[in-house]
Amino acid sequence: MFGSILVLSSTKPPQMTHGLSPGRRAWQRFRRNRLGYWSLLLFCALVLVSLLAEVVSNDRPLLVRYQGELYVPVFKDYSEKTFGGDFEASTDYLDPFIRQRLSTEGNWALFAPNPYGPKTLNYFAKAPNPSGPSSDNWLGTDDRGRDLLAQLIYGFRVSVLFALALTSIGTLLGIITGALQGFFGGKTDLAFQRFIEIWGSMPELYLLIIFSAVFAPSLALLLVLLSLFGWMGLSDYVRAEFLRNRQLDYVRAARSLGVSNWQIITRHLLPNSLTPVVTFLPFRMSGAILALTSLDFLGLGVPPGTPSLGELLSQGKNNIDAWWISLFTFAVLVITLLLLTFMGDALRDALDPRKADQ
Repeated sequence: MFGSILVLSSTKPPQMTHGLSPGRRAWQRFRRNRLGYWSLLLFCALVLVSLLAEVVSNDRPLLVRYQGELYVPVFKDYSEKTFGGDFEASTDYLDPFIRQRLSTEGNWALFAPNPYGPKTLNYFAKAPNPSGPSSDNWLGTDDRGRDLLAQLIYGFRVSVLFALALTSIGTLLGIITGALQGFFGGKTDLAFQRFIEIWGSMPELYLLIIFSAVFAPSLALLLVLLSLFGWMGLSDYVRAEFLRNRQLDYVRAARSLGVSNWQIITRHLLPNSLTPVVTFLPFRMSGAILALTSLDFLGLGVPPGTPSLGELLSQGKNNIDAWWISLFTFAVLVITLLLLTFMGDALRDALDPRKADQ
């Protein structure tokens, strides 16, 4: 008897989660997935570094003290005469003469950890372009002499921000169209389904080629064109959830009480139909990043001069000997997609109703 009491008292009580809200329980299940949780932290850290790219990688000093005056070149453009030069042109802070002027007694300059911007051409490089990794360019340069690390940091930021915008627009359009189809059903659902079949049969790539030939390439144009087709896959899941949930008792009770259709959709049906939407968000971001990279690789994406992972992959294809271009760009792309995939798997498990009591 005493032995059984001691055994029972030594066992660890189970963790009580039934008193928490569904969102908190889902977050706890997400945190227990260590791979997905650490992928989220690492992805957020990479995004934060890319958002602070001007502080991390810039050819302009963050702060300069010259002849007793303080200057902030990262925010303001100064002529070369300001620092003892001969011309009114913008200062090239990589020029050995300017470097020497800023390093004399009483003068100093605080540079970013990587003193190159995305469009900086290193005219003072010791090796022909593309040059391999060195103490000056840690990951080497591309075929135009631009620092590869700066290209990757700024290109990653462009890809992630574009993916966030495309995912947000596609998700919003998918929720609206799927909710209307699933809630009203009948002729509304039938008309939307026929429209989706016709719209989905249009050759998206050919349209991109035509519009890129007619209009100047830009991220805004690319975002609009991809958003026109990116909502259809998600609307099917929202439509299915609405068709299933609109027949439940709480919806019928709300209708019998005279609740408007708008309130039923927004307050009752939509919160209970967002599980597939939230689950697919990381995978939709992965698809958006791959779409932008593929279009840039084909020359149909961002305008020339914009940092792009797809353009770097195209340079790697054209410069086989410059292995560092393909290797580091491919590594950034693979790591980004893996992090998003791990986050999506963890999110799917966290929102799985079969694991709601775990």
